[in-house]
Amino acid sequence: MVISEPAYLLLLLLIAAERVFELFISRRNARAAFAKGATEVGRRHYRVMVAMHTLFLASCAFESLVDVHADWPIVSVLALLGTFIAEFVRYAVVVTLGENWNTRIIVTPGAAPVTRGIYRWIRHPNYLAVILEIAALPLIRACWVSAIVFTIANAWILSIRIPAEESALGESYSATFNGVGRFLPHRRAPETRAQPRDASPN
Repeated sequence: MVISEPAYLLLLLLIAAERVFELFISRRNARAAFAKGATEVGRRHYRVMVAMHTLFLASCAFESLVDVHADWPIVSVLALLGTFIAEFVRYAVVVTLGENWNTRIIVTPGAAPVTRGIYRWIRHPNYLAVILEIAALPLIRACWVSAIVFTIANAWILSIRIPAEESALGESYSATFNGVGRFLPHRRAPETRAQPRDASPN
């Protein structure tokens, strides 16, 4: 293996702590947004999403401890690299959005669109980071079952969440990000002008 089992479990613990910290930031930003008249949509599937992410980390830890899979060093190396890339993208989003960043779908009427940074190329970079992390993090320790099961579960949740978010953000959001890929980099055409939208995409 690229990293030992104790090191992997420590990595999972650090990521879990990171998630708790992100929830703290999310709640702080939510309070500020609600003070400006923001509204929230998608609370039901948000609870499912939080539960899924919690179970994901627990599953990675359990499968690593059971250690029933063959070791593929090249896959482990690529998975470790993919995990680091996912974390880089995640915090590029947090820094770019600032107080507009949230783990929930919170829509602030009249908020200006954020089209700088990574949002010049990708419509939903945060979800790209999540997709990459869920696929890569288990494979560092050959946790194939966790990678497959939770990649499928995440795809199902995103198939609900992304349409809900884009619908809540409205026509102005669609106009602003017309031509920008959801997950794959594709820069907005020079002639496209940013239109007002209600909140920042994930």
